[in-house]
Amino acid sequence: MPDVARPYAASNALEDTGQMPALFVRERQSAPPPPRSTGPDFDRIQHGKEFVALRKTFRRFVFPMSLLFFTWYMTFVLLAAYAHDFMSRKVWGEVNVGILLGLGQFASTILITIAYLKFANKRLDPQVEQLRASVGAGER
Repeated sequence: MPDVARPYAASNALEDTGQMPALFVRERQSAPPPPRSTGPDFDRIQHGKEFVALRKTFRRFVFPMSLLFFTWYMTFVLLAAYAHDFMSRKVWGEVNVGILLGLGQFASTILITIAYLKFANKRLDPQVEQLRASVGAGER
């Protein structure tokens, strides 16, 4: 009986079963295991007290700053969605509260970036250098 679902059905039985071998594939040879790395022991570094202190310092800045920015952003979005009268209130000329708060989003992003750069240069970078020196990874 002809296959009406596939009018141009394959005439090869292997094609019907889905067991057709792939074309242009090299024979698979078992590759030798990769050579052992002689680099730093990352597992030991990750669980070391210096790295744990570095992560803690990083998180003390990033988590509160992220929460603060997210709160500020969601306040802006909710005001834009539900407080039309407040957001459309003119400040001077055609400039309204919504435009000022929208520009404030850009300004706060720039300020957070500057604050993070100062924080990283002052607090994180010295800890990173100390960690690199302790594991001997200063040379690249």
